[in-house]
Amino acid sequence: MRVLRTPEERFADLPDFAFHVGYAEVPDLDGGRLRMAYVEAGPADGQVVLCLHGEPSWSFLYRHVIPVLAAAGLRVVAPDLVGFGRSDKPTEIGDHSYKRHIEWTRSLIFDVLHLREVTLVGQDWGGLIGLRLAVAHPERFARIVAANTGLPTGDFPMPETWLRFRHSVQTAPSFDVARSVQAGCETTLPAAVRAAYDAPFPDESYKAGPRAMPGLVPAEPDDPEAPANRAAWEVLRSWDGPFLVAFSDKDPITGPMAPLFKQLIPGAASLTHPTIEGAGHFLQEDAGERLGRQIVSFVEATS
Repeated sequence: MRVLRTPEERFADLPDFAFHVGYAEVPDLDGGRLRMAYVEAGPADGQVVLCLHGEPSWSFLYRHVIPVLAAAGLRVVAPDLVGFGRSDKPTEIGDHSYKRHIEWTRSLIFDVLHLREVTLVGQDWGGLIGLRLAVAHPERFARIVAANTGLPTGDFPMPETWLRFRHSVQTAPSFDVARSVQAGCETTLPAAVRAAYDAPFPDESYKAGPRAMPGLVPAEPDDPEAPANRAAWEVLRSWDGPFLVAFSDKDPITGPMAPLFKQLIPGAASLTHPTIEGAGHFLQEDAGERLGRQIVSFVEATS
């Protein structure tokens, strides 16, 4: 497996992102090792909130959520998925698979960081990965926040908006990461923020991860990971741990998933679920502090 590592100077002077950066090695599942990065904030003995990002962002997405959680006494851990942010970047699209991303993330948060009693916050791919980890290791998770995410099985059609996005990512000569993030926001991103989303990718050779991810979503019933996601749903249908659905009101991609989570998961039944108004797919950008306050209230109410 050929791997690239983004030069550290690319991450200099990031706006509002002066958090402690940690690095750890995990097996690459091909006989080698990969370095994964994560940021951390809050007291070391605080309840753990694990913030998982999605496509094509990185932990920078949570920069306005993290201070709210840390100020409430929570320990926040926000990893960069392999292929994103400061983490190593396998250069071939074929190096990336849904199963590998689950295992890479599992190895970091359990084998290296030894996280327990975790509050999962999963958005976009952060939910696709995080929910699979939660159903496989329920003893490690105290509660779940689903924020503009899903767990597709291919049994129902994906939104046309997403299908166009997948086609564009797979076929465009160049993938404009910052533009993609901006397209999922209701607010206009400042130039420095757009530059921060481009920072992990000096050129196209670094973008195999973002290029691969849309093709890894189980969008058809015969997708190799569709059975595993169906099995995960069976577990979630009996999940009675606290499960908060914190979706925005302006996400055409994952919006239809919100009522399904509320209706099908027992742990969601007794809760009042917020709608983050005026926010798009990347609700952390549009309403990060508001999302952070909802997470704090949820943790405090269910502790």
